[in-house]
Amino acid sequence: MIDELERLDLAVYRAVERTRTPTIDAPLSLVSRIADHSKPWITVAALLFIFGERADRRAAVAGMVAVGIDSAIVNLPLKLLGRRPRPERDDANGPSARHVPMPRSYSFPSGHAAAGFAFAGGVATSRPALAWGLRGLATVVAYSRIHTGVHYPGDVLIGALVGAATGELTGRLIGRLWR
Repeated sequence: MIDELERLDLAVYRAVERTRTPTIDAPLSLVSRIADHSKPWITVAALLFIFGERADRRAAVAGMVAVGIDSAIVNLPLKLLGRRPRPERDDANGPSARHVPMPRSYSFPSGHAAAGFAFAGGVATSRPALAWGLRGLATVVAYSRIHTGVHYPGDVLIGALVGAATGELTGRLIGRLWR
């Protein structure tokens, strides 16, 4: 079963890598690079905190606490347990114009996907109206990691699931503590 999932993961990755998409290559590469170090989530949190009302500040704190907890879970124990190497971009024979620098960390799970969905989930508990937009942005960031050749789809999927769960739980906890 695991072998079949890994083969499917590799097949989907290679299909994405081989597909010619010159109109979205540069924008997705830019999205992927901008999302390094959680910059979009920090920016949104700062705007909510500075210009928002009490619920917005709670949402900003919940989102950033969720990113912090998620990062500690994903980038330390999960990546070390998974120890999955990054994709071999040369093997996929895809367009190199879309590529971003290859991170040195392990591939599984995607920290970018996890952070985006953790932030969206944390914010959504206090500000549900922002949920769809933030989850949409998190989805674009997550896909950009596959498109730019630094993650397999399974890395992104698991990262998104871990992030969403972390965000939801953190948001609920912050909501109970900060009334």
